[in-house]
Amino acid sequence: MAERLGTSVASGLTGDEAAARLARHGPNRLLRRPPKPGWRLFLEQFKSLLIVVLLVASVLAAVVGDAKDAIVILVVVLLNAFLGFRQEHQAEAAVAALERMLVGKARVRRGGTVEELDVEQIVPGDVVLMEGGDRIPADGRVVESHSVEVDESALTGESHAVDKRSGDVLAAETPLAERVNLAFMNSVVTRGRLELLVTETGMNTQMGKLAGMLEDAGPAATPLQVDLDRLGKRLALVAVSVVSVVLAIDVLRGEPLLKEVMDAIALAVAAIPEGLPAVVTVTLALGMQRMARSRAIVKKLSAVETLGCTTVICSDKTGTLTMNQMTARAVWFQGQRLSVSGESYSDQGEIRGQGPGAIDLGPLALTAALCNDAQIRDGSLVGDPTEGALLGLALKAGVDPRNLAERLPRVEEIPFDSATKLMATFHRDAGQVRVLVKGAPDVLLARSTRLHAADGVEPLDDEKRRGISVESERMASQAMRVLAVADRRIDASELQPENASRLVAELTFLGLIGIVDPPRPEARVAVARCARAGVSVKMITGDQKATAVAIASEVGVTGQVLTGSEIEAMSDADLIAAAPSAGVFARVSPEHKLRIVRALQESGHVVAMTGDGVNDAPAVKTADIGIAMGKTGTEVTKEAAAMVLADDNFATIVGAVEEGRTIYDNIVKFVRFQLSTNIGAVLTVAGASFLGLPSPFTAIQLLWINIIMDGPPAMTLGLDPPRPGIMNEPPRKRSDAILTWRRFLALLFYGSVMAVGTLLAFRHGLAQGGERYGLTLAFTTFVLFQIFNVFNARAERHTALTRASLRNSRLWLALAAVLLLQVVVVTWAPGRLVFGTEALSLRDWLLAGAIASGVLVAEEARKLCVKLVRVSAPAVARAR
Repeated sequence: MAERLGTSVASGLTGDEAAARLARHGPNRLLRRPPKPGWRLFLEQFKSLLIVVLLVASVLAAVVGDAKDAIVILVVVLLNAFLGFRQEHQAEAAVAALERMLVGKARVRRGGTVEELDVEQIVPGDVVLMEGGDRIPADGRVVESHSVEVDESALTGESHAVDKRSGDVLAAETPLAERVNLAFMNSVVTRGRLELLVTETGMNTQMGKLAGMLEDAGPAATPLQVDLDRLGKRLALVAVSVVSVVLAIDVLRGEPLLKEVMDAIALAVAAIPEGLPAVVTVTLALGMQRMARSRAIVKKLSAVETLGCTTVICSDKTGTLTMNQMTARAVWFQGQRLSVSGESYSDQGEIRGQGPGAIDLGPLALTAALCNDAQIRDGSLVGDPTEGALLGLALKAGVDPRNLAERLPRVEEIPFDSATKLMATFHRDAGQVRVLVKGAPDVLLARSTRLHAADGVEPLDDEKRRGISVESERMASQAMRVLAVADRRIDASELQPENASRLVAELTFLGLIGIVDPPRPEARVAVARCARAGVSVKMITGDQKATAVAIASEVGVTGQVLTGSEIEAMSDADLIAAAPSAGVFARVSPEHKLRIVRALQESGHVVAMTGDGVNDAPAVKTADIGIAMGKTGTEVTKEAAAMVLADDNFATIVGAVEEGRTIYDNIVKFVRFQLSTNIGAVLTVAGASFLGLPSPFTAIQLLWINIIMDGPPAMTLGLDPPRPGIMNEPPRKRSDAILTWRRFLALLFYGSVMAVGTLLAFRHGLAQGGERYGLTLAFTTFVLFQIFNVFNARAERHTALTRASLRNSRLWLALAAVLLLQVVVVTWAPGRLVFGTEALSLRDWLLAGAIASGVLVAEEARKLCVKLVRVSAPAVARAR
């Protein structure tokens, strides 16, 4: 097969040949739903019913000879379409950028060395190295396998993992599910280690052939989008009803029918919040992009909403709360305690004993070096950090793993498994085989019968076992991860692949190695931020209880401690009762993680759960927010997760929670701003009609107000920085409606103030200078109301008059642009002609500004009254 593909299994393709094949075969990816072309996005803006109504109004105006209104309405339609196109294009670009960041990685042998490449760069003839938890990136022939099982359910529907073997030769007509010597794209290695010779990539794979038959349905709407769409339709029904009543009253009063129809259409457009779902999409997408720049890659829009509701973060310890730079710091060997200095992954450092003489760590260092899949290259680690620490210890002891690998070649292995808590490798040594084992101390003690002591090999009696257990607990109490190593020699004839696991018994216990993974400096600060924000942090780890408690104490995680064995003994009801008060879960298995997540959810919590291994995927998928590790996580876990941490850092999760809260907060600001303007416009026109006044706005002026509402000022609210104190508040409930009665009454209050102020300005203008002057003054006053109302929208419970109001420079630029355009509309002759306005004096502008500021003054007064009532209520209660 390798010859036919023009490659070598031992060395792989050369870099030049791989580049040539990539150009010939194309990237290794399935066809994706192509982005909508710009022209189609633009045309889709005209599918809205309101846009169609406006176009009909433009045609009607042209038919009756009102060319000015026809042209202006058409310009408004085109401007609305451009704004909608820009928003959608921006959102699609943001999502596309995130998809590019989520391209998977694979280890590929090229030119005799192993490189980590994007899966899209894999070509036929490449040799890919994989282990448990990896997603297979292409179709290929298995050329080397060690206890390999692969989950092919996505392709074949087979629910059980399938054994894969390298030696089998099968007939060409063998059914897909029975091709045990082949592996297929998007299948998952659930166990073991294999090397794959790639035969097909991209759309030529079996999965690619299936993908070509499927139609991409596109992304589904998020719950918030659905709620806002429903809210918008209800408000539209109310608005249309009010507009219809106003139209009927004005027609009955004898107003011209065509003019009133045009005004009614414009009022409906200004009153119906048709832009809510689109703005939410854009705000969520841009928020996802900001989060990605902060190393948190969110895969689903709905996950951004859920982040703001998170009440519990279940975090792994290693690499998330800690540095994931494991370093051997202590050794127990031949009854002596040894300390290790120096850097993690180098030979720099010393091994010092308590006694005067030097100790030969040969047997222990040899096992640490060979029962190991990691490699150190130029001081950098390729592989698992714990195994890297063992390699560093071996180097400091004078043992070079590369030389040993040639002298003692590996002939069989049992990969590490969370169920057995050990790893074993088998190495040919002349006519014998050395069995080298590392794992949890309690597990290896149970499998050992002898001890490598200072005077040679001795029987391992109960007293020695207790002494070793005490040493293990002592190391663990110092926040060390403790590994035991053991070995055994057997005759070469005893080793058979099917009985390898049975040979990991009657071992000679060699010693203990204490490994430290220091907490991240920022972890303690992040945990404290969570506590202030009402978010509980729970550490879930497979490490021993003492190690977990020590690290939890350092980073500030508090609460009871539960171990895996205690969880095992609990019923689901008991765990539901105990989980919320627990802060540390130690020695847990992936099955326990799933039970913990479900127990917390049953307790009413919104749970974020981190995971990296393939066995973590069920818990990650079950959690409300599944979080995969970008560096150490397996592909299957990343697939199950809603968010991927590019830096595996706990502080990034906390930052994402803050961003999730901020995004939701900004959406609320936009809703408050737009709906209060909707209500204000409807109440102003309805109030004029009921008072027997002419309409205070022309149709074109109403359309202008609509552009302001959906335009830059409204959009820039979605870019507001985090509100001060947002992480000092408890999480919102997921069931909380975005428009509560309390919030609606506040918006009705804003709208009423706007209506009263605008009608007062209109009436003053009618009395002082006629209808055109009155229209101009009312129109300008209402526009200025929106500038002041933005500040009400930004501060719902606290005063808007703070330094924080100055932080959104884009909003200030947008407001300045609105004010400048309003000046142009009122003072520039062509603007006055189009909008039916006349020039206002400085006094008029000051009057309009003073009236418009009333909405901010009234709201600040209301907040002050509420604050005074809250402060005085306890004092009154005490006095009684």
